[in-house]
Amino acid sequence: MVGTHEDRSLSDADKEQFVRILSHFPSLLRWKRTWSMSVGAMGAYVLRRLLQMIPTLFGVLVITFVLFHVVGGSPAAMTLGERASPLALEEFDETRGFNKPLIAGWWGPTRLLSAGPPRFAELPPISPAGVEEAVRLTPGTYRLAPAFPPRPNHVYLVEIVWRADGPTRGALRAGPFFQALEENGPRVSKAWKTAAVMLVGPTDLKAEPAAPPEITVESGVIEVRSARARRRSRHFFDSQFVHYLGRLARLDLGVSSRENRRVAELLREGIGPTLALTIPIFFIGLVTSLALALLCAYRRNMRLDRAVVFISVGLMSVNYLVWIAVGQYLLAYRLGWFPAWGFESARYLILPALIGIVSGLGADVRFYRALALDEIGRDYVRTAFARGAGAARVLFRHVLPNVMIPVLTNVVIALPFLYTGSLLLESFFGIPGLGYLGVNAIHSADADVLRAVVLVGAVLFMIANLLTDLAYAALDPRVRLR
Repeated sequence: MVGTHEDRSLSDADKEQFVRILSHFPSLLRWKRTWSMSVGAMGAYVLRRLLQMIPTLFGVLVITFVLFHVVGGSPAAMTLGERASPLALEEFDETRGFNKPLIAGWWGPTRLLSAGPPRFAELPPISPAGVEEAVRLTPGTYRLAPAFPPRPNHVYLVEIVWRADGPTRGALRAGPFFQALEENGPRVSKAWKTAAVMLVGPTDLKAEPAAPPEITVESGVIEVRSARARRRSRHFFDSQFVHYLGRLARLDLGVSSRENRRVAELLREGIGPTLALTIPIFFIGLVTSLALALLCAYRRNMRLDRAVVFISVGLMSVNYLVWIAVGQYLLAYRLGWFPAWGFESARYLILPALIGIVSGLGADVRFYRALALDEIGRDYVRTAFARGAGAARVLFRHVLPNVMIPVLTNVVIALPFLYTGSLLLESFFGIPGLGYLGVNAIHSADADVLRAVVLVGAVLFMIANLLTDLAYAALDPRVRLR
């Protein structure tokens, strides 16, 4: 049997196709190299931006921490009431670390000596109206009246502001510590001076309390304008700020002084109602305003465009509180279409979401309309229309992508507010979200809750800015991540 010979040689068409495949390899390799370089550049850029966030976040922590202590009142007095005893206020501050130095130092605040003019056990107290008056001490021994016995294992620094009325001899004493109070010579200085001694509390809970500081006047007259005490901290960095940073390092946001619950737990409970309200407002408002802006740009200077601009200006002119008041009175109270208070179902969110959308629609439509008008008059848009493209295709396939960069900037500004919520809407409609929580924290000087809300909002804002820069590079090939 004679076998036939099978021709396994390539045809001319196969050879041409093989050559074409080989010709694509360099371009494929170049594309792979470019893609890997772009991924590496993006990774380096993201890492660099994350490192830059650290000093920014630290600055936010310092500023907000100091502002809450300078502007806010006493959390202990706000929580326990103004009539609470100094010992109860002191224990509240000690439990939460409010009796430590603010940033750093050896001495922190204490309520051992009440504010105002000095009080002595041997003399009647001076009325608050006489704060500027000084107590005149003639020869004798006078004990400062502390608000409570010195606490065990605590060291206090007691300071008085005094001056002599003529030649004087005396001393400020506290246990083994004393400081002389003397003025002799032909001319006695009338300037106010400061004297200080240390007061050591008992080392055992069962021990007798330490004797209060006393002023002994041997001769002459001593005037005492004020007396105060400070508590010694364990070390120089045993401060409220360092304590706060240590808690944050352990992901501990603190305890609410108003609710007496963990702040992280309160945030978890409040984030759900907040997002249920803010996400519909954000997305429905964004889509509606962009659609109206593109429609106005397409129908510019026509009746529809003028009507939308007129309505937008009207919406911008009405105050936010007016929308809330009118919505609650007319739609909820008079017509009964919506509930006016509470958060029991999705129906309770319709009215506040509608108010949030309508109140912000005017400004967004005006802004996006200006962006669309700037793009719709360009050559590539006229070319698209000349080639027979429909209005919807031109607006959404050509105009919209080119206005997305400024739109993204406007959107990023609003992203952190999705977390913090709407303070007014949640407060007026009784929605237990983070905005409602923040308002109550402001009223009660709940420092831990306020700091946590601001901190998380700042972190989200920085992350949103990073994502925006990455989106810029994805949308516009002219943008380089450097």
